[in-house]
Amino acid sequence: MTSIAAAAGKVQFIPKDGGSYFYESFSCQQAVTLGYGGIQFTLQGPAGGSVAFELQTSASCNASDTGNYTSSYNVISGLTGSQQTIDLPLLGFDNNPNYDAIVGLVWSEFSQTNAIWSVGNIKLTCGAVAVPTTTAASTTTLSSTTRSIVPTSTTRSVITTVTRSSASPTATACSNLLIDDWESQSRLTFLGYNAMNQASNDDGTMSSIVVSNHRVLLTPKNQESYFYSQFGCLNTNDKYGGISFRIRAARGTTFTVQMSYFATCGSSTGRKTISMTSTQLKWTFDGTERLYWFPFSVFTGLDTTKLDMIYFSSFNAAVILGPMSFYCGSTASECILPSLPPPANTGASPTVPAPSSNAKPFVIDTFANKDTNSLGQWHGGDDGMTVTFGKNSITIRTNDSDLGWNTQLASTCFDMTPYSTAYLHVAYSGSNKFSIALQQHNAHCDDSIKPYPETWDSLEAARYSFITTGGKSDIYIPISHFHINLTRTIGFNLRGFFSPSESTTITLLEIIPSIPSGISIPHKLPSGTLVFACTRPNSFAFAIDDGDPHLAPRVMSIVEAAQIPVTFFTVGLPLLDPSTNLSKIYRDMASKGHQIALHSYTHPKMEGLPTVQDIDWEYQNDIGAVRQTFPSSKISPYFRPPFGTEGARMRQRLVENLGNEKAYIVGWSVDVEDWLWAESETPEKQLEAFKRDLKAGGNLVVMHYLYESTVGYLEEFIQLAKASGKRLMRVDQCMEDPEAPPLT
Repeated sequence: MTSIAAAAGKVQFIPKDGGSYFYESFSCQQAVTLGYGGIQFTLQGPAGGSVAFELQTSASCNASDTGNYTSSYNVISGLTGSQQTIDLPLLGFDNNPNYDAIVGLVWSEFSQTNAIWSVGNIKLTCGAVAVPTTTAASTTTLSSTTRSIVPTSTTRSVITTVTRSSASPTATACSNLLIDDWESQSRLTFLGYNAMNQASNDDGTMSSIVVSNHRVLLTPKNQESYFYSQFGCLNTNDKYGGISFRIRAARGTTFTVQMSYFATCGSSTGRKTISMTSTQLKWTFDGTERLYWFPFSVFTGLDTTKLDMIYFSSFNAAVILGPMSFYCGSTASECILPSLPPPANTGASPTVPAPSSNAKPFVIDTFANKDTNSLGQWHGGDDGMTVTFGKNSITIRTNDSDLGWNTQLASTCFDMTPYSTAYLHVAYSGSNKFSIALQQHNAHCDDSIKPYPETWDSLEAARYSFITTGGKSDIYIPISHFHINLTRTIGFNLRGFFSPSESTTITLLEIIPSIPSGISIPHKLPSGTLVFACTRPNSFAFAIDDGDPHLAPRVMSIVEAAQIPVTFFTVGLPLLDPSTNLSKIYRDMASKGHQIALHSYTHPKMEGLPTVQDIDWEYQNDIGAVRQTFPSSKISPYFRPPFGTEGARMRQRLVENLGNEKAYIVGWSVDVEDWLWAESETPEKQLEAFKRDLKAGGNLVVMHYLYESTVGYLEEFIQLAKASGKRLMRVDQCMEDPEAPPLT
């Protein structure tokens, strides 16, 4: 598989090629004797797709027979593109299998590679075959022939020649090879990869590149702007006939398409190019989106056995491209993307009654004053937010999910325990696509001591939103749903806004003892633990985020010389790129006792992603990449959100995808500010920032090995931490995690 990950009750994978398969083995099952009548599982694949399903059976369940198996097949076809429940009766398989000695199941010959498939909830069904819960795909039993099968990932002996159904057109047919589906803004513009995990970039020549809804908007600065997508010296001969993609451009738009190839694969020289203008390709545009394509034959002299990249240039206007792929044979076809699977357990139900409280109500904010709230405490927004005050209201608009609006309860710790059975009420209009956090002060109730705030819990505003009498929009959240220490709260923070095109107007924040009749409150979704500091007394942890692979060996050498364990938060996609060598580097680091933790798949602002499916895509691919790199290791429950951007949705989905309510969202209390100073004229300010936060009580570091200057200061950072008298260790150790390795 190109990638594979298990989460939310299913395994999700992307087949690499025609030889990709997924199998389940188990102790021999006497299905007929035990009263089973069929096999049931959930399946999701591309609309119209098909997959071969293999039933492996032995002569009997005697120990002497179960080492060998015979394979029988059905083909499941006519998939809808949505998750379906497939029910296969124990009859109609070819090769007369022994249904009383089932030892394994295999899914293979996926009709479309480079597409997301999933299989889940695999079971033998009792008695008569269960009624499908959704429309089932069709299955076809095929006639017999033979082939050889040698599964490389199993240790049991196999029959290398088995009876096999004849190849069906859908099982062996060519399918479009995806170049880029424009799935992720950060994959393209932050990491510089396409869907083939090859380089794709504009090298800063474009005015902007915006990815949305599987489209990319290329806005050129001038005629020198360009954009390219590489293939990795690909042989398309006798299989793919050209490239197709949708284009939307204004009337009169022109640009140049350049195809390049190598004389010899693996050579950094010898690239040859052939160019055609959109006019020469006879492409015209009228402002609507249409499918465009070109056969390789129009690029005279193009060597299709060593294709290197497609290169767009000489734009005279902005262009929107849709999914781009190699099409099969001589007839152009469009690559139809599979829909992302629906997220599991989003918490839409159940709800519970809302009991009344004896707590005394009080108003927090009516927005009558720009500087203070109704309690006389500070309120205000982060720099960069657009906040407009109206008459007893504020309207918030931001395109940065990392920004928030704060309204404080007190200048020091505020005890909310008398209100633990009460409710936060927010009267609003407009978008409810944001999170609401209740912040917790540090143990000293001193904002000069790190960390401040110590932590918070975020809840999803939309889950607690209701349309009440008169069409008003209201949010009602039980204070008990904020899982923090209520004896030392700071205030409420509206954060994680994830719909830049929409605004939110708020007219009231208050604490109330009861909510209107007829409203039921959703149950609290697990959201993990947000940490900014070590909890183990006298501990200190270096938590280092991904950087430049060329600097990684130097980091490893410094850490090894200092004889300290550290934690590395790694981005998943570069792990799968052999050219980075990061998979080997991190395996070496893990073997020497360092912790390898999660940092997303493509490094986006997770809470800013538009849908829960997009968030799941990041987690599932990240988990899959780490599992592929460390197949025998348990996936770490520690996750550092890129840019530190946190919110309710990304926290809830982390817990769901890890299947671990004890997931950690890891921030920092020591920031070397490499992002600000490393490439400035005063890189030494990184050292000053480290000393400042260390002096203020910080003990959990964020830094990257992106820059020479930062790595150059690492040895001194370590010396300063040791000189403070603290013991240096991994993040899981400093959090007193019982599953962390013991201190040595």
